[in-house]
Order: sequence, then structure tokens, then C-alpha cells
Amino acid sequence: MFTATRKTAIAISLLFAAVSICYAVEDDFGSASKVEGKRFTIYYATQLDIPSLLQQLNIQPSDKILAGESVNKDTSYDELGMADMVDTLFMRVCDILDMHLYSFQGNIKICKDSEHLNRIYKNLFDKNIQAGSFYVYSLNTIYISKDAFKRGILGHEIAHAIMSCYFVVQPSVKIQEVLAGYVEYQLR
Repeated sequence: MFTATRKTAIAISLLFAAVSICYAVEDDFGSASKVEGKRFTIYYATQLDIPSLLQQLNIQPSDKILAGESVNKDTSYDELGMADMVDTLFMRVCDILDMHLYSFQGNIKICKDSEHLNRIYKNLFDKNIQAGSFYVYSLNTIYISKDAFKRGILGHEIAHAIMSCYFVVQPSVKIQEVLAGYVEYQLR
């Protein structure tokens, strides 16, 4: 027989499970396409054009060299190319910050437009967003609009992800913004 304490514990567990499922669905990425790289799982709306996103990201062979990766002549502008370019950008950001993470795994969710991004931010924080991207520490997820999917902006958010995993005690928000701004400046 179940005791009252055990029944209460089961009810609370079920409630937390239901809330976490609802929380995961709130960002509208349940039916999104996904590609997995070494460092990030990238989710994107199916209507987004991958080649144009990658042209915006603009990862060059020189970035691969600076990241310590080998350069192949063929740069693919498909899903695998996107994972490769984001991994290269991650390594560049690690080098710029001099904070190397070897077992990092996070998420990037590319929103179809700024309204989609704002809706997600409003659901998560009950505020409107003033930027084209943001990082959520508790979810280890970068949210970025398709228009903001550029090397400097994505690098800025990757810097936040790196700092959140690198430091045991998180630096203040102002210090994190200074470091992330430095990364963005270096990538331009």
C-alpha cells in the first residue's frame, strides 16, 4: 500500500514532469529540423534557407586555420556544412577567450523571424527582447533570429555559453557582456 507521503511524492513528480514537458514545447521548436555537430545540436524552422544562413555566417578557410582545423577545398552549404561552420566558430571563440572546453554540448535554435524570437523570450521571461539573440543558461540554449545569424552575433552568444560552463562561480552580467563584446569585436 502507498502511504500518504509516497502518494504526495508521486503527485509532485508527475506535476514536475508535466511542467517540464510544457516548458520544452513553449519555444515552438517541436517540429523543427535538426542537425548535430560536435559541440551543438542546431534546430531550425523548416522554411529557412540553409545556404543563405551559411552565407550570412561567413566562416572562411582562414577561420578554420585559426581554429586549428584542416581546410578542405569543398565547403558544403547544407546541414552538415552548418554544423561544421558552427563548430569552427566555437573553437575560434574558445581561442579568443582562452577558455577551452573539450566536452561542451549545447543547443542553438534559429528562429524564423524576430517575432518568433520575441514570442519565445516573452514565454520564458515575460518581457520583450531588444536584441536579435539571447542565451538561456538553465537550458544551455542559444536562441537567434535568422537575420541575426552572423558570425559576430552568434560568437557573442557562444561566448556566453562558454563562460557559463567554464566558470564555477559565474562572473557578473556586466563582466560577461564585456567579454562577449570583446569576442564579437574580434570576430568582425
